[in-house]
Amino acid sequence: MKVGFLQTLPIFGKKDKNVDNTVALIKKLDANLIVLPELFNTGYQFISKSETLSLAEKIPEGETIRALIDIAKEKKLFIVAGIAEREDKHCYNSAVLVGHNGFIGCYRKLHLFRDEKKWFEPGSKGPGVFDIGNVKVGMMICFDWFFPEVARYLALKGADIICHPANLILPYCPQAMVTRCIENRVFAITANRVGIEKRSEESLTFIGTSQILGTKGEILCRASIDKEDAMVVEIDPGSARDKQITPLNHIFNDRQIKFVSNE
Repeated sequence: MKVGFLQTLPIFGKKDKNVDNTVALIKKLDANLIVLPELFNTGYQFISKSETLSLAEKIPEGETIRALIDIAKEKKLFIVAGIAEREDKHCYNSAVLVGHNGFIGCYRKLHLFRDEKKWFEPGSKGPGVFDIGNVKVGMMICFDWFFPEVARYLALKGADIICHPANLILPYCPQAMVTRCIENRVFAITANRVGIEKRSEESLTFIGTSQILGTKGEILCRASIDKEDAMVVEIDPGSARDKQITPLNHIFNDRQIKFVSNE
C-alpha cells in the first residue's frame, strides 16, 4: 500500500485557493492514502467566533468535502483532511475521511490547544476506526498526540494506520509519535503545515517535519521544517497486526491495567 502526506502552506481565509492548490498536488501523486494537515483549507489562526463560523463548513455537504471526493474518485484513493466543521452555531476542529465511493467518516478533535478553545467545541465521541478495504485507519488531530491514550484507543480498536492531521508549533511531536508507534505497533502519518501566521499580537510559526513512521518507530520519511512537500512510501499495513514483542510478550495481552489504571 502506498501512503503519503502533503505538507502545505495555506493562506488564511483563501479556501478556494488552498483547496485548488491541494487538489493540484494530489493529482501528481501515486498513492492509495493521502493525509492533509489540520485546517488545511482555511489556515489556523482564527480571531473571532464569527470568523470561524463564516469559514467552517457542514460535513459532509460542504464544498471542500465535495472537492476532496471528486479528486479521490478521479485518483481512486483515500484522503484524510483536517477542516473546520460547522453544525448550527457550533464549530468543531474536525478530520474527515473520503474515498472513491464518497464520504466515509468524521472525527471531532477531543483535545483543543490554546485559543482553539475559544472558537471550537471539543468532540464528544471517541475517535473512530474505519475499514478502507484490507486496511483499518484511525484519525487523531494535532494536540491529541500529547495524550497517549488516544493512540492506544485507536490501536485497541484495530487501527493499522493512524492518520494525524496537524498544525504543530511545539517541537516535541515528531519524536513523541515515534513512541506512540512503538507502544502500539501501528503506522502513523503526521501531516503538518509550514509557514508563519500573525493575525493577532501573537505570531505562530509552524514546524513542518511531517512524517510517516513504521510500527517499530522507524522514520520512513520526514519532511523539512519550512518547505512545502509531498512524500509517499510503500508499506505493508498487515505488519501492524503483529503485536508480539517477543514470542512470550504481547503488547496488549500483557497489560496489567487493573494495577496501573486510575479509571
